[in-house]
Amino acid sequence: MISVFNPNSAASKDSGVFGLPYRLSESSLVFIPVPWEVTTSYGGGTSLGPRSILAASRQVDLFDSEVLKPYEAGLYFLPESPEVIRWNRAGKEKAAPIIAAGGELSEKPELESQLREVNALGTLLNDWVRKETLSLLKSKQIPAIVGGDHSVPFGALQAAAEFNPQFGILHIDAHSDTRKAYEGFTWSHASIMRNVIENIPQVSKITQVGIRDFCEEEVEFSKSHSNRVKTFYDQDLQRNKFEGASWKTLCEEIVKELPSQVWISFDIDGLDPQLCPHTGTPVPGGLQFAEACYLIRSVALSGRKLIGFDLNEVAPGPDKNNEWDSNVGARLLYKLTAWTLMSQGKAKLR
Repeated sequence: MISVFNPNSAASKDSGVFGLPYRLSESSLVFIPVPWEVTTSYGGGTSLGPRSILAASRQVDLFDSEVLKPYEAGLYFLPESPEVIRWNRAGKEKAAPIIAAGGELSEKPELESQLREVNALGTLLNDWVRKETLSLLKSKQIPAIVGGDHSVPFGALQAAAEFNPQFGILHIDAHSDTRKAYEGFTWSHASIMRNVIENIPQVSKITQVGIRDFCEEEVEFSKSHSNRVKTFYDQDLQRNKFEGASWKTLCEEIVKELPSQVWISFDIDGLDPQLCPHTGTPVPGGLQFAEACYLIRSVALSGRKLIGFDLNEVAPGPDKNNEWDSNVGARLLYKLTAWTLMSQGKAKLR
């Protein structure tokens, strides 16, 4: 099929991700869309992220100046699951009054019942994502999760743990995501990394980058798990740059904290919010696009193997003509894809 594909032509509206013609069986890397934002506590819209990124991806030119023709390894974007869409709709309805109450449910038995239902739906989602990811890993395909809010990759990390007895997570985010059951939700987007530390022992290290919005509880949690959590706070990274440190040197320090196998968990709000203004919880500061790409490149060129990744919290603007967030998300997705394939020997450096 690829023999008749022209990477210089415009993508058709019914083409696959990045305008490609691959089938699932022909693809080395497969994107699993997870349209889920049940526990989103501030801005909404991330459940529309996967389809908006898919649409924007058809405008991304396939030439990459660093990795040679990564698309030739085969890329496929799975259809969204109607079941997940139904769970998301039901969960959002039940979670809304709990969020409005700030998670304070004392003497509110009706909300306590709804909280149990939301948590049960989160468990169902985790199991669905785990099974989808396991299916790809068993087929020797690389999984990539496209959210949705940042709670969605938990099941994928569980699946990765079944194939990798020890691996690390490069966590790029504005938030630490180490709150305990934020607002009562066991599987909150604000609790994903705490849930990983407490439930997936195969994750030997979480290296956080760009963190700049966090509470005292999260600082103490990270300190108490310093053997498994290393945080590069945005304030410290920026100060070091102001005082003369190069981004190359800082990336080398970050990469040193990672084991030989790495999963990248990328919350789009880890970037400067000018690049993702409609994300759920934007925070001033963060990485520039080129800095993020250089960091991903540094991990891949260090000889570490990228075993998979997730990209979350991309929310399209309310104006249908405003595709900026999706545009940035799609281009970041392509760079994550290219360097992941290169790290596994499925694409070559130019």
